[in-house]
Amino acid sequence: MSDMPLGPESFTPGESGGGAPEQLSEEAKQRFAAAAAGMQQIRREEKKSKKRDDQVARAIVQFLGTDEHAHLFVLISRLVARDCPSIFILAILSLIHDGCLETVREYLKDTTQATGQQTVDETMALMKGGELDAQTNRTLIEWITRMQLVLSLTPEQILLRLMIDDKNVDGTVLQLTTFVLQEYFVKRKRSIPFERIQPLTASILQTVFQPFIGGVRKILLARAQEVPQEEE
Repeated sequence: MSDMPLGPESFTPGESGGGAPEQLSEEAKQRFAAAAAGMQQIRREEKKSKKRDDQVARAIVQFLGTDEHAHLFVLISRLVARDCPSIFILAILSLIHDGCLETVREYLKDTTQATGQQTVDETMALMKGGELDAQTNRTLIEWITRMQLVLSLTPEQILLRLMIDDKNVDGTVLQLTTFVLQEYFVKRKRSIPFERIQPLTASILQTVFQPFIGGVRKILLARAQEVPQEEE
């Protein structure tokens, strides 16, 4: 797709968007942060399942097999090339694809006994202006919760693949998530330009990543300090 908008090469989860209206409300940020803390408490050793891995792989192939999503192939391929766990990619895609949604729900049910539908209060206003209708608000809350639940299972494994240094995340994940959110709004009869959706997407990903980013930064900084010692 030649006219695909270009997003930033990276973005920093810890940075604020400067009060842009296309951001999550403070209540939403606080609720998701609290939910993330709870997710870390219930985190447990995950048993590898060949069947589940196959289901995840099939879901991505099924998603890319549709003409309407062919333009996302490059972005998904970039994340796969970074060894980003496929289940997190599916969690992003689950907003717009029923097959991905079902696979993620089954994955979460097997590993956490949760599906992303009961972790955060769905009645809270997700965005600052509160301009979303009730169904859209609820669907987006469930989507964000699914991404956070998946991340909470193996945060280091996922974020170490996505971060390009101790502060910045590969911009590919922001671009992919923005396209997914844009498609969702189109399906809801709300056509919003990519440039307007991207700040909202960045705010969402910041909320998803922030509770887990500290531990990953420590790992990256420790690795950076080890490099000179190895060279001596």
